[in-house]
Amino acid sequence: MPVHTVWLIDASIYVFRPWFVRGQIPLDREEHPVNAVIGFLRFLYNLLQTEQPQQIGFAFDTSLHTSQRKDIYPAYKANRSPAPEELKYQFQLCRDFLDALGIVQAASHHFEADDIIGTWAKQQRANGNTCMIISGDKDLAQLVGEHDIWWDYGKRKPLPPGGVKKEFGVWPEQIPDQLALAGDVADNIPGIPGIGMATAARLLQKFSTTEILLSRIPEIGQMKTRGAKRLQELVNEHQTSVRLARQLTGIHCEVPDIPLDLQRKPKDLARLQTLCELLYLSEQQFALWAAV
Repeated sequence: MPVHTVWLIDASIYVFRPWFVRGQIPLDREEHPVNAVIGFLRFLYNLLQTEQPQQIGFAFDTSLHTSQRKDIYPAYKANRSPAPEELKYQFQLCRDFLDALGIVQAASHHFEADDIIGTWAKQQRANGNTCMIISGDKDLAQLVGEHDIWWDYGKRKPLPPGGVKKEFGVWPEQIPDQLALAGDVADNIPGIPGIGMATAARLLQKFSTTEILLSRIPEIGQMKTRGAKRLQELVNEHQTSVRLARQLTGIHCEVPDIPLDLQRKPKDLARLQTLCELLYLSEQQFALWAAV
């Protein structure tokens, strides 16, 4: 059985969510919008107070002009606009707050947050630990091992491997193959036109992986499913696209030069107080953060 539970946080989504919430925008003492920061801190405080993790790491995405996936497919994530400067400012504040709390964080100029979390998960499992993977991105469900959990904190219930299978129709290790067949609009990954996640799941229930599927295409037409012949034609027509996509959907678990010790460090109370003052947080609020 696992020795410890380690919390691996896909941080960016918990900054983006409050960024897109409409309403009155709070400002800090320097007149910068801090709506995303306040939302992120609400998530962070609730997580720390409720779960009390002792080993925890936050992985952030940066704007990658070059990356492993862009080398393979230059159009990868090309549909995304660069983050505006005011959002970059808020991301940095969130990271400063984590530093002040003694919480490990990491970002890479060549790899994504998913890959950082994958690297942490691989290392922690080798140490006999179990991983709580906190993310709203189904891509990260592929990392869920026997004792691990994928959890969109505050949105869905925690999913162990069987829960991932029930939710997405495939086992965690099949998620990359499912995305390679259905595509991923958010990441601009091409899939097979007309094949969605549910159809991809049905194919993988029979063939297990895209590699096996593509080696047995004639058998698709013999499946007892509606439009099996047309499905066979679609897979046959888009073999190259599937092989390309499968290179993009898997998570890289060997990111170099990131911190591997995820034990919480002592807080920097002076820096924490400065940040609280910048955000107009009260002395009482500072005391709560100092204690969490």
